[in-house]
Amino acid sequence: MIAQGQIPRLALASRRSILTKLNNGLWLPVAVVVALVVFFSLATDSFATLRNFTAITGQAGTLLIVCLGTTFVVLMGSIDLSVGAIVLLVGAASVIILNATGVGWLVLPVAAALGAALGLANGLIYAFGRIPSFVVTLGSLSIFSGIALQILEGRAIQFTVPGFEEIAIGQLIPRLPNIALCALIAWAIVVFIAERTRFGRFMYLIGGGENVARTAGVPVRRYKIYAFALSGLLAGVGAILAVARLGAAGPSLGQDLLLNSLAAIVVGGTSLAGGVGGPQRTLIGVLIIAMLDNGLNLMGVSQYSQMIVKGVVVIGAVLVSRESAVASVVK
Repeated sequence: MIAQGQIPRLALASRRSILTKLNNGLWLPVAVVVALVVFFSLATDSFATLRNFTAITGQAGTLLIVCLGTTFVVLMGSIDLSVGAIVLLVGAASVIILNATGVGWLVLPVAAALGAALGLANGLIYAFGRIPSFVVTLGSLSIFSGIALQILEGRAIQFTVPGFEEIAIGQLIPRLPNIALCALIAWAIVVFIAERTRFGRFMYLIGGGENVARTAGVPVRRYKIYAFALSGLLAGVGAILAVARLGAAGPSLGQDLLLNSLAAIVVGGTSLAGGVGGPQRTLIGVLIIAMLDNGLNLMGVSQYSQMIVKGVVVIGAVLVSRESAVASVVK
């Protein structure tokens, strides 16, 4: 058994290795962002405009918030397939609460707490049931979606509280929607958690080697539960902001978040094997996915073709990261 005092040294060594890999691989997603900006600017006249910048940041806000929590789950070598369903269920419940009570923005902590409770349920089943996270969250995806659709009765429900939409579409900073501002603030907080707290260090340790982390004295089971609870909490926050932006909660709310969130996390450089990447890189992945969606829409590409493109991007990102990992091992 490794002494408790050695945990910080192990974490520091692990972080140094991770930061080296981060710096070595950061150029590729940044290059993709630059290439997309150049390509879509030349392909369409309306891409490189302030109005479109506002549209992109507004669309990316919910995705970034949801991805931040899910990144920690992926970072420890697990997966959360239920984030879209949590957004749907929290959004549906929040609209009902909002219309029944008229509490306005105070529904935000309620949505966050509900999302955290759903994520906590995932984490408890995963950690204590010793069931693969893929299976647990696949099952909860179906459960949460079914409950939400029963609440909505298969139709969209609009909120009736005047001015509530301002928490998402208002602009405290000109040309930057509040939902994007909230997302950037959440990103800064989460990056601090990943870089400067025990929770963040333990996520990297668990992803780098669960048995090693357990031997070093890390309470692996407890931190797995924390990660899923945080993922649910941020999905809940993203849900209420998405409802405020759209003006309603409908059956399609959060439908595209499963593919887009995993795509953004992987494209940003967080390995599905765990231990490499982090929320600091997820921002770049979200930018890539948001610009792809926006640029392809401006070019008139169909939604089905866009799904094909994003699938190819995800597979390519995984192949590139795998080849980089193999190269480093050979070296």
